[in-house]
Amino acid sequence: MAEQPFTVAKVPVSSWSFAIRVWLATILALFVSFWLQLESPTTAALTVAVLAEPTRGQALDKAGFRLLATVVGVTASIVITGLFSQTRDLILIAFAVWLGICVFASKLLDGYRAYAAVLSGYTVGFIATQQIDNPQHVFESGMARGAAIAVGILSIALVNTLMFAPDRRSQLVAQLTAIRRRVRKYADAAFRGKAGDSTTFVALLRDVVTLRPEIASVALESSGGCAGSAAARSVAVDLVAELQVARALNDGRAHGVSDESEARAGSELLRRDEELRQDLLALRSARWPSRLWRAPLYRSYRIAAESGVRASLWLAIASICYVWAGWPATSVSLSFVTLITGLGATTPNPRAFTAIALVGTPIAVVLTGVLEFVVLNGADAFPLLAIALAPFTIGAALLMTSKNLLWSSLGRVNLPYIMLILGPSNPQAYNPQAFLFTSLYIIAAAALLLAAQTLIPPLSDDKRRMWLLAEARSELQKPIRRGEAREDATFRDASRIGQFLAAGGAQDSGALAEMLSCFDRSAMLRQGHGVASPQEAN
Repeated sequence: MAEQPFTVAKVPVSSWSFAIRVWLATILALFVSFWLQLESPTTAALTVAVLAEPTRGQALDKAGFRLLATVVGVTASIVITGLFSQTRDLILIAFAVWLGICVFASKLLDGYRAYAAVLSGYTVGFIATQQIDNPQHVFESGMARGAAIAVGILSIALVNTLMFAPDRRSQLVAQLTAIRRRVRKYADAAFRGKAGDSTTFVALLRDVVTLRPEIASVALESSGGCAGSAAARSVAVDLVAELQVARALNDGRAHGVSDESEARAGSELLRRDEELRQDLLALRSARWPSRLWRAPLYRSYRIAAESGVRASLWLAIASICYVWAGWPATSVSLSFVTLITGLGATTPNPRAFTAIALVGTPIAVVLTGVLEFVVLNGADAFPLLAIALAPFTIGAALLMTSKNLLWSSLGRVNLPYIMLILGPSNPQAYNPQAFLFTSLYIIAAAALLLAAQTLIPPLSDDKRRMWLLAEARSELQKPIRRGEAREDATFRDASRIGQFLAAGGAQDSGALAEMLSCFDRSAMLRQGHGVASPQEAN
């Protein structure tokens, strides 16, 4: 039986620690921003909210990509406004195209790399579109935003270090070790001649490939982080390779292969298991593994292109509506349309994410109103602001740690939105009219985007599964890739199965069976063509 974590008010201590770190980092970011008299202290606090991750490595990994994406977004803002500064309509068209390109890129990546791609897109929304009438201020706005982001990153890094935020590597070791036990159980059954269960095989593949984005975050945790990340990547590839060999052994027995082939497959299974054991030891001791694998991600360019086009169309529809409405401060609302569109692109269901944002925004508005006009009520002393923010920031962060997807999503929406609506400044401007209009524009952004996504729905799960299966069939007709190790190629195929399952593939038994058949045949073709790893070639 698993050990139950110690709780306070039925909430694990680890969740409380995480929430308190987020609050302290927010206060530190605001304090430094006020002290340096930065133009955008809200951005510093918002950066902390965005980088709120449970482990130190994840926060640092996300911070690095956020900083890189901000540079790309600021550069794109300068280029777009420089080319189309005299034509507002062309700026909006260029912005929609740029957002589509960023969503396209995000669909070819995973983890924080995908987040960085969409951040490059919606950064233009917060810089170029909000300065659409003052293009000469785009560079200054970008520099101010970059400075505030740097303060936010340094704040959360310092708080995580001083409060001993947990590392991801120890958790990753436990997860991979547990998966290894399950894989070994599956392989032992195959070795003893017992028929394998496809459901178990698929579940194990999915559990391995979903850890891929988290493996990268280990690299920034310590001086031995790069070695640990490489070892974890090798373990993941080894797990998939052992699963494939065990499945091939099962299938071979079912089709009556020769004793010699069966003995060869059994020997291969033992070799894979020993390699996996060695790489797990390397991961535990944070040293470089004997074999370096890339663990490549499967990329569907067709799905990525379709998603990018739809994102551009959603933004175009929103822009047309705002132009027709002739609202003042339209750029503020349009910025939030791009924000929700970009963040939704990194989720399996963009429309569901927009719906959650539409539900969570009024909640954030009410909470911010209570904070600003009831709790603070005109106070301008920083200690009062710090104390007043505590229940709202800590509460939202605690919701983020919930295992319930709805509560967790609401926490992730409310934490940054409270900062966005409050707009902390020195001195704080208690303007009910500005608060009301900002709130209405944010709610309108979510509502308008949901309407656009209803008119032009996101790519459906059925179509995603159909295209992934078609691409798996097509690859069987293509020549074997030279220069790619067999283990890496097998992992890439496994990541395609993971994407297929994420699109509801477990419920489509016929298509899943064909996808697994393509996986098996691809492995056989690579083995038949003698595509070997560099170590085997030597």
